[in-house]
Amino acid sequence: MPDSKMDETKKKKKKTAECCGYPISIFFIVVNEFCERFSYYGMRAVLVLYFRYFLLWDDDLATSIYHAFVALCYLTPILGAIIADSWLGKFKTIIYLSIVYAVGQVVMAVSTIHDITDANRDGTPDNFTLHIALSMLGLVLIALGTGGIKPCVAAFGGDQFQEHQSRQLNTFFSVFYLCINAGSLLSTLITPVLRAQECGIHTQQQCYPLAFGVPAALMVVSLVVFIAGSGMYTKTAPEGNIMGSVCKCIWFALNNRFRHRSDIYPKREHWMDWAEEKYDKLLIAQIKMVLKVLFLYIPLPMFWTLFDQKGSRWTLQATTMTGDFGGFVLQPDQMQTVNPILILTLVPIMDRIIFPLIKKCGLNFSPLKRMTVGMLFAATAFIAAALVQMEIDKTLPNFPSSSESQLKVVNMHSESLIVTVPSQEPLLIGSFESSPDYITFDQQDIRLAFNTTPEINKDLSLIKGSRQTLIIPSEPAEMYLKEDIKSKPKEGKNAVRFVNGWTAYLNITNLESSLQPSETSNYTLVSQGMRKFTLTDGIQSCEFSRKFGFGSSYTFLIPSDLFSTDCESIKEIEDMQPNSVHMALQIPQYFLITTGEVMFSVTGLQFSYSQAPKNMKSVLQAGWLCTNAVGNIIVLIVAELGKLPKQWAEYVLFASLLVAVSIIFSIMAYFYTYIDPAEIEAEILKQQETDPDKKKKKETLEMEEKENEQEIKQTKI
Repeated sequence: MPDSKMDETKKKKKKTAECCGYPISIFFIVVNEFCERFSYYGMRAVLVLYFRYFLLWDDDLATSIYHAFVALCYLTPILGAIIADSWLGKFKTIIYLSIVYAVGQVVMAVSTIHDITDANRDGTPDNFTLHIALSMLGLVLIALGTGGIKPCVAAFGGDQFQEHQSRQLNTFFSVFYLCINAGSLLSTLITPVLRAQECGIHTQQQCYPLAFGVPAALMVVSLVVFIAGSGMYTKTAPEGNIMGSVCKCIWFALNNRFRHRSDIYPKREHWMDWAEEKYDKLLIAQIKMVLKVLFLYIPLPMFWTLFDQKGSRWTLQATTMTGDFGGFVLQPDQMQTVNPILILTLVPIMDRIIFPLIKKCGLNFSPLKRMTVGMLFAATAFIAAALVQMEIDKTLPNFPSSSESQLKVVNMHSESLIVTVPSQEPLLIGSFESSPDYITFDQQDIRLAFNTTPEINKDLSLIKGSRQTLIIPSEPAEMYLKEDIKSKPKEGKNAVRFVNGWTAYLNITNLESSLQPSETSNYTLVSQGMRKFTLTDGIQSCEFSRKFGFGSSYTFLIPSDLFSTDCESIKEIEDMQPNSVHMALQIPQYFLITTGEVMFSVTGLQFSYSQAPKNMKSVLQAGWLCTNAVGNIIVLIVAELGKLPKQWAEYVLFASLLVAVSIIFSIMAYFYTYIDPAEIEAEILKQQETDPDKKKKKETLEMEEKENEQEIKQTKI
């Protein structure tokens, strides 16, 4: 930084207003970070359910796009760091990319608004292409915004402190980390509740506009708060792109080594030494230290491959479970709150109790060993998830394959009927009852016989891969087929329908239309809890209520004496039993994955920083974030190409891969030698004092810096 600019910065720091020993400007930064993290994690908490149940993508596609978005969020920090360091500076980078971020959140909220016409009153979007296009545009803008400001905000907050405020600086970073987790925790609790609200004009649906609209509003608030503190900030000028210098030095070393690959040239101790003709030995030594750590990063993406699935696969798993905790009901996407709660609990426990206790026992629990154990914890978490999935699979109905058909018979006749089914024992079905379960057929065309007077023989053409119900009304000859749902109701809701045995038209609240006599309504999705339906023929009315769980399906039979019994004679047929595996069973896998995160992520960052030169922290931060991006790309590939028949098998596959990677990483860690970067740098600087070529190399570097500055000026023009 030029001396004039440095002096100007120091003057600004002296004028910085303080409160309780802290620069007032950091309060704007802390509030900004809280709102931004609320916005990001709130949107991300409901994202996979939005893909699955609003855009109607299948589980694999929803998972793939979710992880593609997360991967992009962890790749764009490299772009943000380059822009801030070499062009705009941290303040302007945060402002401009926050605007992009806010626009992306607004576009995402707009993408969820749709007009429900008479043709699609089931709540599905009327124009999928438009909604998908807006969603993808919004996600790209959000990824550019959140990733771009990620490497700048914490560093910009640190710039606000003066040299005598080192204690306050440490406290700031602790509060900053607390704001990240507080924003994550609150948003993951609140936005699923907003999503679960019912809103709409023609019909009540999941309120995704509200779930995405609130995070969008918080991002706008975040931007306004940050701009409001503009006059109080210490704004440092761009100091040059260290990442660019590192890349150029590495490229020069590789090129120089390739040009001199002949055996007549002397060999060098390290391939980076081939850059000595142009670059300073100190820079080369610093790059060697960084590369040594980056080499250890190679196996690390597999940890993030498992870790980030808590927002995709694990959330989808929760939709097939029950969240009734007695005093409160937990939404599937709210289970993610277990992670930030455990982080806030486990970090101090690990730092203050567990790690010191291990040290007192005389065990060498080095950072790399901690990271290895953390990876094994994550693998164990996926074994736990696989065991939970096996329990869920035991409770799922036996759905037909693509070559099979399933049939259930419902008798609304006033007398019991004996139904003769091909290759089956005759079924005795009482009045207003159904066959015990669905009957599976390999053939499409079947004939049923009924012991009516006269006897009825009915030829049916079933639909392959589907479930159907044969409704026998009061006049058996008028029997008809009705197609059933062939998967668990979405979002853990319950599918209900009514069969009208009343002698006239009936209007039922929450149904799309009135029912003719002997007609069956289409399925309507209702949420968990007590639900009421009012039935009326225009003259008489009665109220029918029932408490629902999660993920069930029912057919309600309306008798001909409906109003004389005040709706109490309505019979129910359970087409699909409610979810019985409790979400509490996911807590062990969340505990294991969070323990792994504390031992792996926190320790990994501390280790990386301790093993790298001070001016290379940003390079390592970019490398660390890239491991997260690559991990999410691996999930994307497995979800699209793996196509394993059972979800538990996919969990076991990921756990096995991480165990294998943990073994490889432990071997790499065994041969790693810990260093003191400051000591190495001091030794090289001492050697350079007697280097005759030092002046020449310095002049070469100064010329290169001038060329870089000229390029930057031309770019600005």
